[in-house]
Amino acid sequence: MSAQLTALLRLVASFVLAACLGSAAARGSIDSVALSALPPEAQRTLALIKQGGPFPYPRKDGSTFNNFEKLLPQKPRGYYREYTVPTPGARNRGARRIVAGSPPETAGEYYYTDDHYRSFRRIRDREAENR
Repeated sequence: MSAQLTALLRLVASFVLAACLGSAAARGSIDSVALSALPPEAQRTLALIKQGGPFPYPRKDGSTFNNFEKLLPQKPRGYYREYTVPTPGARNRGARRIVAGSPPETAGEYYYTDDHYRSFRRIRDREAENR
């Protein structure tokens, strides 16, 4: 194999590796969303979380979220709690949730999903940011 061909193959391999690493980094990032940009039901749910309830689904709301999808930052088991964000017209709990770090009332770490854990956005909340 010529030296030029070897150099070309190394260059191509480095571009492929950089593209793969870049994609992995992008998958690991979480977008954010302002609390004011979320549906009113999500805003009310976050207010309930901060005051400790009462919640519309008391047997489910506040239960451990295990982060099996590994989309949120890795934390010890039991760190994350999930809460239902009611969906108008839905006959069940729907797909919308807020996942909160512990302790949920004061953690300042809140994530919103409207597709049942396929994606998350970190909630930017002025009150939490000022802590």
